[in-house]
Amino acid sequence: MNRPDNSSIAVTGMGMVTSLGQGIAANWAAMLAGQSGAALVRRFATDGLRTRFAATVESICDPTLRPTDRTEHLAMLAMTEALAQSGHAAGPRFPGKLIVGVPPVQMEWPDRIDMASRCDDGDINDRALIRAAADQQMRPLFAKLRFGKTAEHLARHLRPLGMPVTISTACSSGASAIQIGVETIRRGDADAAIVIGADASVSPEMLLRFGLLSALSRRNETPETASRPFDKTRDGFVPGEGAAALVLERGTVAAQRGANILGYIRGVGERLDAYHRVRQRPDAGPVGEAMAAAIRDAGLEPDDIDYVSAHGTSTGDNDRVESLGLHHVFGQRTNKLPVSSIKSMIGHTMSAAGAIEAVASLLMMQHQTLLPTINFDTPDPDAPLDVVPNTARAAKAHHVLSNSFGFGGQNVCIVLSDTP
Repeated sequence: MNRPDNSSIAVTGMGMVTSLGQGIAANWAAMLAGQSGAALVRRFATDGLRTRFAATVESICDPTLRPTDRTEHLAMLAMTEALAQSGHAAGPRFPGKLIVGVPPVQMEWPDRIDMASRCDDGDINDRALIRAAADQQMRPLFAKLRFGKTAEHLARHLRPLGMPVTISTACSSGASAIQIGVETIRRGDADAAIVIGADASVSPEMLLRFGLLSALSRRNETPETASRPFDKTRDGFVPGEGAAALVLERGTVAAQRGANILGYIRGVGERLDAYHRVRQRPDAGPVGEAMAAAIRDAGLEPDDIDYVSAHGTSTGDNDRVESLGLHHVFGQRTNKLPVSSIKSMIGHTMSAAGAIEAVASLLMMQHQTLLPTINFDTPDPDAPLDVVPNTARAAKAHHVLSNSFGFGGQNVCIVLSDTP
């Protein structure tokens, strides 16, 4: 069943930047060819780290920028491309909301050491932070680290309706931004929204932190083969950087202004999994429920879904649980349903992943071509799926389910369609 036009959410503009390049065209070509953006990290020393590679954005981003500033730069690039495609100029006021998914703001070690040197006992406690905040010499640092600054800076260029919204739900942040944009338009709060997911937080501390969790691949000799979702030999995820933006509009409004409609956000589903800080519930209950909720919200049945853009991080537990959740929802049809993960090519872009994968899903519907899961050599009996191994595949795709599962248990799934 189709939604009435007035409640349909059309996508009229898209922008993307990843380790594979800047812009929709460059990224589509690279993904279609099954290229990997993973490589040894060059912009900082990795001596002593167990994982010394990532899928970073290098040539178009100043390597000396802080992670928060790099994230903002990538978000601006994606937003500018999406606005241009949608026909909304960057100068006049954007007739909708701005919603941005970003990583949590954290101080890097040089900043912590600097702050500790200003504390009497070298201890960075709450009182020390308050004193530093009032210190004129430290105020520029706090301005850079302030949560929400990315959305505030983007809003100066965009001039959206109302205050910009910042959200950080770990690996589902980009999908959460899309969800909030959809709900904003459905409620009638606005006729449009630009939703962004951005993350450029690869740093020594980030590699160390996830390394201590045993979450990262250690294939330092062959980084390009390290991200291998659903492969039995997977040994962890590859950190990635990137950003994606989508311009969402009420379907009738987009049609009235003659916009080129690229596809529709047909349904969204969200379920909380409070099982563990970084692990999903082993029975895949909340994961499956989020998928089913998105399909119901789209007014569809599981049999209507033609393809699944998997969360597919290349970690042991995540891929197994996602596979189990898919079997809960799609039953015996699961083994024949194409399910691939573009993280095999661009790594896990964390807060940007949901938005990047939504853009990739729309591109796959436009081109009627499914992107592959590269580096797939050994099927895993615990994750029996058709992962579109290693090579892109021509296929009919009218309704796509895109999965995003965040650390902390925030699960967000989106159904994208070529019809309202």
